[in-house]
Amino acid sequence: MKKLLAGTALALTATTGAAFADAHGTTACLITKTDTNPFFVKMKEGATAKAEELGITLKTFAGQVDGDHETQVAAIETCILDGASGILITASDTSSIVPAVQQARDAGILVIALDTPLEPIDAADMTFATDNYVAGQLIGQWARAAMGDEAENAKIATLDLAVSQPTVDVLRNQGFLDGFGIDLNDPNVIGDETDPRIVGSDVTQGNEEGGRRAMENLLAQDPEINVVHTINEPAAAGAFEALRAIGRENDVLIVSVDGGCPGVQNVADGVIGATSQQYPLLMASKGIEAIAQYAQDRTLPAPTEGKNFFDTGVALVTDQPVEGVESISVEEGKELCWG
Repeated sequence: MKKLLAGTALALTATTGAAFADAHGTTACLITKTDTNPFFVKMKEGATAKAEELGITLKTFAGQVDGDHETQVAAIETCILDGASGILITASDTSSIVPAVQQARDAGILVIALDTPLEPIDAADMTFATDNYVAGQLIGQWARAAMGDEAENAKIATLDLAVSQPTVDVLRNQGFLDGFGIDLNDPNVIGDETDPRIVGSDVTQGNEEGGRRAMENLLAQDPEINVVHTINEPAAAGAFEALRAIGRENDVLIVSVDGGCPGVQNVADGVIGATSQQYPLLMASKGIEAIAQYAQDRTLPAPTEGKNFFDTGVALVTDQPVEGVESISVEEGKELCWG
């Protein structure tokens, strides 16, 4: 698996800077949900490094918290006024952002969604992302196999992102439940399943404090929760702290998505059982390359064959592999974390 990922990354980065000789003088924007979450910090690093390499002027913007839709709309408006050639965005509200995105596209700006597809997905010119449904499936399949026969008696809590249910939130949640063997009702909605193993869901805003608070709320509903799906690794860390406060940190299975270096270390330390690793630096650097190409000759980026987005890859990271679920070790995850 490690060799496959390395080969994929090599193929994706094979384009040379010479291909973008006309990129100098080009302006691009990166708009993330926050500038504190390590995932978005790494995304900014990738975009900044590639922009410097190609001679592109990069302007960066971020919400105050995950869910800060208004700041992202204002950032798009600024990018339009600045005459940017392209915008990379991880949207906090994937449907409400669409009118602002359309204004940018109407102004001739290439808009690429990073990590989080818009609603509908074709509201952006392209999406560069992990297959978030597959990421959820992997941790769901792993959790089910790790529990064995006891999976039929699981008490599941899902710690999700936001009340607005952005696409990345829905995809990971529904993928996890599907992988665990839960029958889905509407795959586009969180929380409408009827399986009695699901204790409930709460939102975390994708941060540690939110994860702790959501875990406390759900433990109040059922103190015997034994499986926790979290939207990301900061939320998982918060959930772990809530469990540790009541002495249950060693008997609850936590799974997550991100695969950042701190999160992979949390897998090594037993905080998280398994996590699905994404590659935000690659998402951002490929996005900048796409803007450079578009500025040069108006070429639009193409999706991965068979998909309606550009798939930047995913790998399950755990030191407790299970039969039938492909994974990489923690050591391999540390080598790859957020490339």
